[in-house]
Amino acid sequence: MEYGFVDCHCHISAREFEEDVEDVILRTRQAGVKTLIAVTEGVGEFSRVLQLQQRFPDLVSPCLGVHPLQGGEEPQERQRSARLQDLDAALPLIYKHRERLTAVGEIGLDFTPWCAPTQQHRDDQMAVFVKQLDVAKELDLPVNVHSRSAAQVTIETMKAQGIGRALLHNFAGKPSVALEGVNAGYYFSFPPAVCKNQQRDKLIARIPLDNICLETDSPALGPDGAHVRNEPCNIVLCCAYVAKIKGLSPQRVQFVTAQNARRLFFPGAEF
Repeated sequence: MEYGFVDCHCHISAREFEEDVEDVILRTRQAGVKTLIAVTEGVGEFSRVLQLQQRFPDLVSPCLGVHPLQGGEEPQERQRSARLQDLDAALPLIYKHRERLTAVGEIGLDFTPWCAPTQQHRDDQMAVFVKQLDVAKELDLPVNVHSRSAAQVTIETMKAQGIGRALLHNFAGKPSVALEGVNAGYYFSFPPAVCKNQQRDKLIARIPLDNICLETDSPALGPDGAHVRNEPCNIVLCCAYVAKIKGLSPQRVQFVTAQNARRLFFPGAEF
């Protein structure tokens, strides 16, 4: 059975795609991508991703969520840790559109020192994360998770909250930490940027293929550096790279990762 690719974590509603989204979608389809799991970072994106689902209902599968980092209110404050107040406008919309959602995301923790310099920042992020995990459980939805500089605590928190269905995107934790997630039934994905160096090779080698999905995180984390827009069509690069590390054919990786994505995001659905 030919599934095609599933991009399990992309930002197709990002402003970077506004001018030429039709062309981006065309290239996405030509690359063999069948599904875009489209995450959001805050309430300001919710309407855009839902509109894209209406325009491309056979391709775009929306996720709504509040990212652990939010845009700062002051011009000099580029990003700040999310706070519970950031959920005030978001949660009613998540509940309102629950039947249209594929997952709650992008949610998680980002304990990078310059983003969360104090314990209060980390506590604020944790409160936002746990609240959205509770919502996902209530709505019986998986979670699409960010875990920068917080791999262990992210996995421990999800396990403690009884989360059974989760994707840890662009995972960069230790292999031993990843295997804790594997044992909990979680999935891991890696964007095209990992193809540029060998930093994730041992990690990808240790995670079973049955727990790997493919992502682009477009428009970020592409193969050509931070200043070149990434697109979902670059999913083929992720597939080839995982295949190389695993010693498998790209066709095998495409098939298994698509199955994994269906199992995670669309359990019981017919394709």
